[in-house]
Parts: sequence; C-alpha cells; structure tokens
Amino acid sequence: MSVLQHFVTFYSPGTFVAEETTKPIDAWDAGVALAMAKDITERYNATPYGFKFTTRTRADADLDSKVSATSPMHYFGVKVEHAAEVIARNLPNETILRDNMRINGWNRIVTTTQGWKCSIPLMDDDVVL
Repeated sequence: MSVLQHFVTFYSPGTFVAEETTKPIDAWDAGVALAMAKDITERYNATPYGFKFTTRTRADADLDSKVSATSPMHYFGVKVEHAAEVIARNLPNETILRDNMRINGWNRIVTTTQGWKCSIPLMDDDVVL
C-alpha cells in the first residue's frame, strides 16, 4: 500500500535566497494556494510571490517519502518584464540585474509589485496568475 500527500511550498523574498514555507494541501488547486498565501509571513514581514506544488509518496518498503511530482512555479503579484525593457531603462541600481540577464540568457523576469522587491527569471513552463 502506498501513501500519497500533496504539499504547496510558498516562496517569499529573502536576503540571499527565497524564504520557503511548505504546507499540506488536499489537491493541486491554485485558488486554494492563493488563499493560503495570505496567511504566510516570513522574516522581515516578507510575503509570498509564488508557489510550487509537490506530491510525496511512500510505499510500505520505503523508509521515508519521496517527491513523486512537482508543478511549475506559479507567480502572483508580479510584473513580467523582458530583457529589452530592463536594458532600455538602464537604471543604475539594475546593473547586476542586467548583467545576470545577459550572462544567464534570461529573456524574461518577474518582479514583485508589493512588499520587498525581487526579480526572478521566468522559465518557459512557469505560470503567472
């Protein structure tokens, strides 16, 4: 017999890497996850900008569960920006962002519109709600 459980991991701006909070969820339901996000507050009052779903399974012979499925990243409360836009505005405080986009080949990013500002590469399979 196998045990299966779904989770949602919320991502909020952090100092060097994103702060994460993982909670159980009945199903991969973006509406439910968005409602849950309203109750998440990380250090320095950072609030989520996105989430991923995972499903963990464990068979009788397994010592621990393992991630058996992962969703793409779901972003909310963000603005999608293209590399051309970031380069064209040429803001002095975005030098590192422009360099990261150029060096890493990021064509698009999402930038938070509320709370702590952060910009994250937008991958092809990511979802913007």
